[in-house]
Amino acid sequence: MFTPRANTDPLDGRFDQLDRSGRAIAGMARRPVWPVLAMVALTAGMAWWFLMSMAGSVVALQGTPRPLGPGMSVISRFLPVEPGSFAAIIADLCLSGDTGIVLASGSFLSVALALFVMWFAMSAAMMLPTAAPMIRTYSEIADTAAARGEAVIHPAILTAGYLFVWTLAAVGFMLVQLAIARITGTSATGPVQGVIAGMILLCAGVYQFTSLKAACLTKCRNPFTTLFARWKTSTGGVFRLGMEQGLWCLGCCWALMLIMLAVGSMNVVWMAALTLFTFLEKTGTGQVTTKVGGAIVCVWGAALIWGALV
Repeated sequence: MFTPRANTDPLDGRFDQLDRSGRAIAGMARRPVWPVLAMVALTAGMAWWFLMSMAGSVVALQGTPRPLGPGMSVISRFLPVEPGSFAAIIADLCLSGDTGIVLASGSFLSVALALFVMWFAMSAAMMLPTAAPMIRTYSEIADTAAARGEAVIHPAILTAGYLFVWTLAAVGFMLVQLAIARITGTSATGPVQGVIAGMILLCAGVYQFTSLKAACLTKCRNPFTTLFARWKTSTGGVFRLGMEQGLWCLGCCWALMLIMLAVGSMNVVWMAALTLFTFLEKTGTGQVTTKVGGAIVCVWGAALIWGALV
């Protein structure tokens, strides 16, 4: 928490007594939005590198990009491969469920933990970039409040609350993936096939047309309303405010995230495509993007079910 003091010194705010680098750092400290957005970009970038390293390790281990789903053959040669790295270890644990979930508790817990790490990285990589407008809006309100002499909480706390919701969501996605792998007896990371894949896509497509989706998307597009109306000046309050925004985001995007089960949960091509779609959906206006995307996914799901049954 920081409280600005009155501007009584003619040099205060200009930092003329500092050298160029000192003035730059001091200026960023006065307006924390840029360091926080840089932190968001860095975190998302690290998550993307981690996921690409996982995918590259799988390609190197399998000798073929096919287990990672459609589109991966195009970029498989450009994926980083880091044998023995943390990403490679997590990828290897995820692949240990390829013939079905092992019943031994130790093996099961190892696979479950690896899948959780993967889903959390996916959430950070795909959702943090779309949260940048919300973080900027909070910082602008905080800057106005600070100019009036009010104490405000650093936007990093808001971001932490937002990520906490997606951490819990990662647990849910992991459990769904384990359940599907247990039912089908196939890969815990590769694309789901046939009727189940079609049902996942139909579920995601139909949700795009629901009133709940529309309500959550409206909240995501207009964070100012929620942030201003429910403004908090305590660390816990801002953390809960971030959680609230995270819940609206989860309500908007959970079904889109499930599409990763149908195309392969380590498929970075589809991760990038869904990230771009989500960003355009949240920053746009109207329902055209949402409904066109929903219609395409519905047709895709219906085609998969038809092909599996005929």
